[in-house]
Amino acid sequence: MTEQPYSNFKATLAIAKASFRSIIRSPSSVVFTLLFPLIFILVFGFISGGGVISVDVGVAKTNDTLNPVYQALKNVSVVRLIHSQTPEQMEANLKKGSIDAILNIQKNTKAPYFTVNVQTSKASGEKAAILKSALNNIFFQINSHVPDAPPPVAEIRESTISGREYKTIDFILPGQLGFALLSTGVFGTAFVFLSLRITLVIKRFFATPVKRYSIVIGEAIARISFALIGALFIILIGRFAFGFTLVHGVVTVLNMLLLSFIGVIVFMGFGFVVSGIAKNESTVPPIANMITLPQFLLSGTFFSINVFPAWLQPISRALPLTYLNDALRKVAFEGASLFDVSHQILIMCIWGIVVYAVAVKTFKWE
Repeated sequence: MTEQPYSNFKATLAIAKASFRSIIRSPSSVVFTLLFPLIFILVFGFISGGGVISVDVGVAKTNDTLNPVYQALKNVSVVRLIHSQTPEQMEANLKKGSIDAILNIQKNTKAPYFTVNVQTSKASGEKAAILKSALNNIFFQINSHVPDAPPPVAEIRESTISGREYKTIDFILPGQLGFALLSTGVFGTAFVFLSLRITLVIKRFFATPVKRYSIVIGEAIARISFALIGALFIILIGRFAFGFTLVHGVVTVLNMLLLSFIGVIVFMGFGFVVSGIAKNESTVPPIANMITLPQFLLSGTFFSINVFPAWLQPISRALPLTYLNDALRKVAFEGASLFDVSHQILIMCIWGIVVYAVAVKTFKWE
């Protein structure tokens, strides 16, 4: 009987299958990948209002910036005035809910001396009412300081366009999906390879014909598969239980899974670095937390990075999870294609190249 040649491909699949079984039997894997994100989605999705309220207002290029209404509005803490966008970008972002209003104040030669044109959308929700309340308060202050001026000194002209409502779940779910992918990539990879090394399983592998790359690829396939199944579960729960917006339906889900695939590969690189640096299992959590905690807190996972102090925002925008979260939100709510988020994908790929270069230097087989 002819003996079949050894197949590293079959060995890779066998390792992947065995590793996947061990993952789904691990309570910590299920907790970090599924339970924690769902708890956070529930908490932040239904107990809203605990965050910092910010009304993002695009300022039209023709806006009069010297009038007292605009000068007073600049001092309103909840209003963030945006000047960097073109008129086309403002209109598109207003429809998508990325900004809450467009402001265009014009000076008149007779009363009312200022006309405050405010354009909102149906996506603005309560933010439009907050802006209008702030403007009415400013009008009252101006009128009280100019008693001889014929009222009204200023008036609001409102217009509303159609737009998609930006719900809390539309911000929270992509952040929690990123949270799950980062946890799976870093902690899962670090613990498994350190454990394989300490328990001499890798050394036993070396006594067989299996190639080293088969061990890495097999473990990677198991973790990526588990992460993508978890991502799909979170997306579907968000859609059917909480009304999460998926603009293009199945196409949007597939694009989000492709982004998740890229993200988990990048984050696994951090896990390889941690497994190479850590001397034992007790040193994995402190080292891994140094990588994951800053990203959990600063990458727009729980709150928009726009509410952070100006000096902190550049740090937030340098982290890979920021770009994954941003890409997931654009694809899900705005209906962006993968080409539209190519900048975010490029930054994540650059991070991946850097991290894996470090991993090659630090990773240990024995």
